[in-house]
Amino acid sequence: MSQSRQAAIAGIHEYPLRVAPGVSAMQIKAASLKAALDDAGLKWSDVDGLYDAGDGEGGGGLGLAAYLGLKPRVIDTTQVGGSSYEFHTAHALRDIAAGRVRVAVTTYGSTAASSRMAIGTGGRFGGASWQTNMEAPYGSTLISNYAMVKQRHMHQYGTTNEQLAEISVATRKHAMRNPDAVKAMTDLQFVKVDNITVADVLESRVVATPLRLLECCMVSDGGGALVIVSPEVARDIKKKPVWVIGSGEATKYRENGGDITVSAGAQSGPAAFAQAGVTPSEIDIAMIYDSFTITVATCLEDLGFCKKGEVGAFIGDGHLAFDKPGLTINTDGGGLSSNHPGMRGLFLLLEATRQLRGESTSQVNGAKLAVAHGNGGLLGATHTGGTVVLAAD
Repeated sequence: MSQSRQAAIAGIHEYPLRVAPGVSAMQIKAASLKAALDDAGLKWSDVDGLYDAGDGEGGGGLGLAAYLGLKPRVIDTTQVGGSSYEFHTAHALRDIAAGRVRVAVTTYGSTAASSRMAIGTGGRFGGASWQTNMEAPYGSTLISNYAMVKQRHMHQYGTTNEQLAEISVATRKHAMRNPDAVKAMTDLQFVKVDNITVADVLESRVVATPLRLLECCMVSDGGGALVIVSPEVARDIKKKPVWVIGSGEATKYRENGGDITVSAGAQSGPAAFAQAGVTPSEIDIAMIYDSFTITVATCLEDLGFCKKGEVGAFIGDGHLAFDKPGLTINTDGGGLSSNHPGMRGLFLLLEATRQLRGESTSQVNGAKLAVAHGNGGLLGATHTGGTVVLAAD
């Protein structure tokens, strides 16, 4: 099946600091968008589509448009957690293909580290609701929810701690090649700013049984921006375009008789690959949301890189690193070792684009196809899956 070329990523920027005291989230968003437009060779006045997840002080589509002085023809304020930016990319693709937009932008900014946000160990939700009244009174936290998914996967399929630890080992290897990630770990006072082993992961302290510290994402400041354009605009940009060739969106939640080890990626992945006209076996790079190791593991299965229950064997041989044969993941260092300001979906798209441009610090030779998969909300509970397939020019 031929791959459609209806929209392209033209400009990217990742805010370099993971600890940025004295800077607001909106300042991060604005600075990142200016740099992304510069990367594409475009101007503020070129932007006619604004996609925003409501992050940043006084944000949202209306607030951000006023802050930036933009008057877009399309405003999309989809907020579905960490996968919001994959959803934005899918919506920009549709709007550009329909002729409603020529230059679309999505931005992200957060000061989670500087603001001392207890993202994983704090209470799951603020205030009572119909979703929390049977869980919040008993002390459930965000991380305990993911721990339940890991425990169930180990029980149901025999997956081991040693196998899942390989995800942390691979992403740390990539992080040590990324100067921004090394600075992040240093600024956030990681105990060991170096490559790690499976033994290091298993010896790190338990945060929520059976999840250990080195299986959990950092909490950082950060942000970035992405510019998506029509084919006509793509002809005149500064760098080679990276084409958006497929997308999928899905929602999942707890149901009687449901399986908490199955993510929304089981729906969004096949839709994205079908639109792109490719199969998971053809993908060179997979940027998978790594809030925790178990998030990566379940999503790898659900996207079709291996059968359900077989991810332990799939990742257990250490081949996930950029210099090994087979599928490579999270070459910027991921949320585990590079950045995680609260919603990480944008960074998956940024690093996938760098790979297909040949600009990554852990570059995979000859990379032509990449997938960016975001997971928003709570794995094993109410959450979303956003899958985007990208192709080099």
